[in-house]
Amino acid sequence: MAHDLTLHQRRRTPTPDELRGIPWMALLQPEERARAAAELQVTDAQPGDYVCRLGKPVTYWFGVIEGLLKMSADNAQGMTMTFTGVPPGGWFGEGTALKRETYRYNIQALRKSVVAGLPIDCFHWLLDHSLGFNRFVMNQLNERLGQFISAREIDRMSSPDLRVARNLAALFNPVLYPGVGQVLRITQQEMAYLVGLSRQRVNEALRILQAQGMIRVEYGGLRVLDIDALRSSVFTDRLPAGDGAERLSARKAAGAQKPPQAAGVFSGRPD
Repeated sequence: MAHDLTLHQRRRTPTPDELRGIPWMALLQPEERARAAAELQVTDAQPGDYVCRLGKPVTYWFGVIEGLLKMSADNAQGMTMTFTGVPPGGWFGEGTALKRETYRYNIQALRKSVVAGLPIDCFHWLLDHSLGFNRFVMNQLNERLGQFISAREIDRMSSPDLRVARNLAALFNPVLYPGVGQVLRITQQEMAYLVGLSRQRVNEALRILQAQGMIRVEYGGLRVLDIDALRSSVFTDRLPAGDGAERLSARKAAGAQKPPQAAGVFSGRPD
């Protein structure tokens, strides 16, 4: 069965639609584009599959065509630290690919995902020959630096609402994740895994963000209404008057718990 094969064994040639979904392909000259298209591979990842593993040598530069991945690592105490999610349109690991290093993190599929891989030798060939590709990678590195500085700040935040808001803002980055647009297809459980909170606490935070006009919860995902507010606003523990909401507790203990296994999905409003 296909699911019994490794991700590498499941690799296949990308379809024309999948190639059109790769943001940097349009920046290449015809010869460069033809070479990249001939060498690109895609694979269908199942939930829980590892695309990259800590300590393994780099062989591809990866990107997400469909689905959602999680970038994480385990610390010395055995606790998992999540760095970021990788939604559609996101390409990652260019720093590792540039230096041909081993991975310093794990990349795991949170749902069924289509993942593209450019062989490392072709990645370096494009760096040597393509001005457009160089600019794309340079922009990636610049945005990635800002992303991880923000992730460090988020990790120190005690407010669950702030952590959810800042993580959402990071996923709506048009440079790193051009495939997201204005609607992020994500479940509450997936959001809980990325933020490090319980699904119930994520739901409370989403209620606050929606009540303040920053997002709208829709069936199957979230629509961003005010990205600047997600990036900069400071929240209180109370929903705005008129929403019929009682005072919310801090629930710090819930934030430290591992998210439950039930995979709740968004409906037309928060659960």
